[in-house]
This record gives sequence, structure tokens and C-alpha cells, in this order.
Amino acid sequence: MVELFYALALSITGAAVLFELGYSLLRKRRIYGARDCAANLALYAGFFAINLFWAHAVFAIYSRVSDHAIVQLTSGAWHIGNNGLWWEWLLLIVLEDLCFYCFHRASHRMQVFWASHLTHHSSPFFNMSVAFRQTWIPFPAVLFWLPLPLLGFDPLMIMLVQAGSLFYQELLHTQALPRLGPIEWIFNTPHHHAVHHASNPELLDKNYGGVFIVWDRLLGSFARGDQELRFGLTTPVGSHNPIYLALHGWWHTLHAVCRRRSLGVLVAPPSR
Repeated sequence: MVELFYALALSITGAAVLFELGYSLLRKRRIYGARDCAANLALYAGFFAINLFWAHAVFAIYSRVSDHAIVQLTSGAWHIGNNGLWWEWLLLIVLEDLCFYCFHRASHRMQVFWASHLTHHSSPFFNMSVAFRQTWIPFPAVLFWLPLPLLGFDPLMIMLVQAGSLFYQELLHTQALPRLGPIEWIFNTPHHHAVHHASNPELLDKNYGGVFIVWDRLLGSFARGDQELRFGLTTPVGSHNPIYLALHGWWHTLHAVCRRRSLGVLVAPPSR
């Protein structure tokens, strides 16, 4: 079921890419690069293939952890109407987004997670195709969602909410929408996420939220970003090779560990 959701989301996002490309041509704005876009699609093909197998492993991990749940916050029914309640889904959406915020913040503040996440930030463009620029090494991320099965949430519920959150975030990678007024106080929006992708020194490591922006506002990582935004890494990666883009962060991390002869590099803030 989760795989089908991903396939549907991919189709919708692909249509959104075509819409935004047409918009950029009409407005004469160069927000796409042909080689960059091709690299994004190649990276997503690898990400999708890996997750066809990894999703089953994640479900098994969640199931094993849920067998040892410390509390039972929910009825255990994954759909409304079979002893399942709407508020359980709402609670899960909020808590899952908090898990994502913690993961995303750690991905920018610890080298062991940044090694994978920097792939997503390596494009000098910000457009819908950048949503496809995903890591090929997603495995450590599962640790941040283990509190949910420990709280008694059904593994299938968790994975469906995760898939829905990722789809929502895919649609944030666009410059074709205006600012959204009061909605931006609560929800993450394309402008907030554009700020997150900015490489302006004063905007680095801001706006980590997935669906909601309230965690950033509450925990001091929010930025408005009213200035002109520059995108990409502070040091351009200089390649469109998808294999290099997927693995170069890990190569530099392992090189730093060997050079310094210390595993402390893995938990240190990434160099910029």
C-alpha cells in the first residue's frame, strides 16, 4: 500500500514539475537546469528502488518495536470505523511531524546524518524537481520514528502518515506560488522551505519543519527570509553525476574520520 502511495505521489509531483516548468518559461525565469533536473530524476530512481526494499524492513522494525510498546495511546486499529478514531490520526500526524523535525534538525547538525542529507541540498536550483533529489542511504533515519511504535501506534498508520508528509513536502519545492498569509504561521509553505534551502549565511539551518512550521517558531529555528535567496551548498558540489551526488558526503565523512582518527567527527556539526 505504501508503495502505491509513493507511485501516486510521484505521478502528481511529475505533473507539477511540468506545470512549474511551463510557468517558468512564461515568466522567463530560469529556475530549471537541464542537467540538474536529469540528475534529480536519476537520484529519485535510485531512492525509489532502494525504498521498495527498505520500506519492508522499516515496517518489520516498527512491528518489532510495537511489540514492546511502553504505553498504548491508540486503539490499534489503523482505519477509522473499525474501533479507530479520527483523533488518533490527528495525534499521529502531529507527533510524526515532531519526529521529522528532530530528524531534520539532526541532519543539519550532526555529520553522520548530514552525509546523507546534503545530497538533497546540493542543487543550486529550487524547483519541483529538487524534491526528487533524495539520498540513497536513508537507513539511519528510522531511529527518529521509533518513539511512535513505542507509544502504541500501528506500524501501518505510521508509514502512511510518513508517506503523506513526504508527499506534502515534495509540493513545497516550488517558486510558482506566492506567500500564503496567515497559513504560514502554522504550516510549512513553499516560501518557508525555500528559506530552508537557501545558502545565505544568515539563513543556514533554518525552517526544519515538515508539515508544520510551529516547531521552528517554538524552538528558535525559524527565519522569514525576506532577502534574495541563493540556493545550494555553501561550497558548490560541481557535478551532475548521480552516483557522486549520492555518495560524496559519505566519502568526505569517512575521509575526515580517517584523517582525524576519531569517530567524534560523526557527531560533530558538519563543516560549511
